[in-house]
Formats: sequence, structure tokens, C-alpha cells
Amino acid sequence: MSKAAEDFSIPIDPATIPQRRLNTGALMPAIGLGTFGSDHVSAAEVAAAVKGAAAAGYRHFDCASVYGNEREIGAAFEDIFKGGVRRAELWITSKLWNDKHEEDDVIASCRQSLADLRLKYLDLYLVHWPFPNFHPPGCDVSSRSPDARPYIHENYMKTWRKMEELVDMGLVRHIGTSNMTIPKLKLLLRDARIKPAVNEMELHPHFQQPELFRFVVENGIQPVGYCPIGSPGRPERDRTPEDTVPTEDPVIVRIAQRHGIHPAVVCIKWAVQRGQVPIPFSVHHYRANLEGVVSEPLTDEEMREIAGIDRNCRFIKGQVFLWKEGQSWEALWDMNGEITPP
Repeated sequence: MSKAAEDFSIPIDPATIPQRRLNTGALMPAIGLGTFGSDHVSAAEVAAAVKGAAAAGYRHFDCASVYGNEREIGAAFEDIFKGGVRRAELWITSKLWNDKHEEDDVIASCRQSLADLRLKYLDLYLVHWPFPNFHPPGCDVSSRSPDARPYIHENYMKTWRKMEELVDMGLVRHIGTSNMTIPKLKLLLRDARIKPAVNEMELHPHFQQPELFRFVVENGIQPVGYCPIGSPGRPERDRTPEDTVPTEDPVIVRIAQRHGIHPAVVCIKWAVQRGQVPIPFSVHHYRANLEGVVSEPLTDEEMREIAGIDRNCRFIKGQVFLWKEGQSWEALWDMNGEITPP
């Protein structure tokens, strides 16, 4: 561990943080700070965490319009820039929400995020979910939009063409996907003029998605992993009785004891060494997560141990995006290798 990592008063040098090279040749920091405060962290607290994380050495921030805190984060970015960090040093992502998939809404929604974040461009803009189905904040898993629709590739491509236009306009440097499946990505890769640079997906030791992980990597798409420690702060609606807790797994706990670190940091180290970009959110422990990335790596044997504890346990099932009664959440994820029909 570096001296800076040992001394809490000294920022971790951003130059020591690993980078991922995207299919454009651009470099993305291999760890980012998520900004989804769920239903228990205020926008002001998230913005304060962004400022604290930047002071600690973070240079990658994952935002989204639906999180309801981009205005506050924009003020934090302004303070960060006033403090001497250049815009070009940061990697900033935002996302298009589900009720903005219509062609007339995509560019306007991106412009709104830029205005709220006080930026001239985004490094990355994602289609947050492939389903154009709105649900009100705070709803339970039984909520269904009366206008809910399944994934229709022709409609998704209309949205994607507008995403490509954002790149042409210089408002966005890269575009990408989130919560996609292999069948959906195959169609997008076939038809896209600008290929997705990343796919953001749930990834943690109990949900490693090896088939999808391999597919995106083999197709030049960088996997970005949300819920990297198992999302202990996820909304109540996303909790089910069969959920596991990766940070309590005996293998993770033993490795943490061996290294003298918190089990959550083991999950972050595993993610970065595996090749994904984790985006953990924390208002208190963001520095420890960053330290884990620049400190002594896990051994090959420890990586193999963690590979062996995959339980295929998805936490963010997405029930609110279902489009008809009587469906289970599995319909969203094309479990049989084909897009679920309408």
C-alpha cells in the first residue's frame, strides 16, 4: 500500500488508479463512485460524497437523471473544478431514463442532465434500461405503467439513433447500454452505427454473469458493474427472501481477514482485477474502496476462490418494468437465450 493510501489526509494519486481502454481508445478509470442514494440518502449527502471522493482521488462519477440529484452534484462538480481539478481529468456518466426513449425526448433529456450537472459534455451517456416503462419514485414491485411495452428492437434503435446523434453533436463522447442481455446486444451490435462503449450490469461475487461478461468483452464492450458489494442499501422493493449477502460469504470474509481489510473492499478488488469497472456508492467508505484498488492485489488463488462462489443471485430484478400481468421478473432477462416475446 502506498504512503498516500495509509495517510487519510493525503489524496490517493489518480495516476495510480488502473484505467480501462474503451473501443474508441479512450481511457476510463477502473473504479467510479455511484450516485444512486436509493431512498435513504439525500441529494445533498450524495453531492457531499462526490466532493469528498474527488478530494480522495476519485476521477470517475456515475450519475443518472432518475436519481434526482444531478443539480446538487452539478454544484459539487463546480466546486471541484474551482478547486483546481480540470474537466478533462474527470470521467462523468449520465443516463437516459425510461420515459425519455421517444425520439423527441432523447436530446432534450441529455441537455437537461448537462445543464443540471453544469457540464458542456458527458464522457458517457447510457440508455438506463431497454424498456420504455415509467414507474413513479418509491413504488413497490407490483407497480405497472398502463403504457408499459416490451423490448421492441425497432423502437430501441430509434432511441439509439438519437444517442448516436448526441455523439455527432459533441454533447456526448461515448454512448452505451445498461441492463441489456446477449440477445438484445446482438441486435444492437448488428444495427448500430456507433457501437456501445460499455454495458452497465449487476456484477458482484454472488452474481458474476460469466456468459454475458464474456460476450461483452469479446465484442469490445467494457463491462461496468453496479451493486459491486451486493447493494446493502438498495430499496426495500428490490429485496426478496432468497437474496444473499456477498460480504458475509465465508470465502470473502476469510480473504478480508487475510488482507486486514473489510469484506466490501475484497469485492471491489475482485471486480477490478477481473476486468469490470465497479461503481460502488458510499457516503462514508469511498476512500477505503479506492485504497483497495491501489493496494496489494488478490492472489490468483483468491481470485479462483471467489470465482467458485457465484450463486446466480440477481438483486435488481426490475419487476416494475414488466409489461403485462402474470409475468415474473425473469421475462426481462431473456433467460432462454431469446428476447421474451410481447
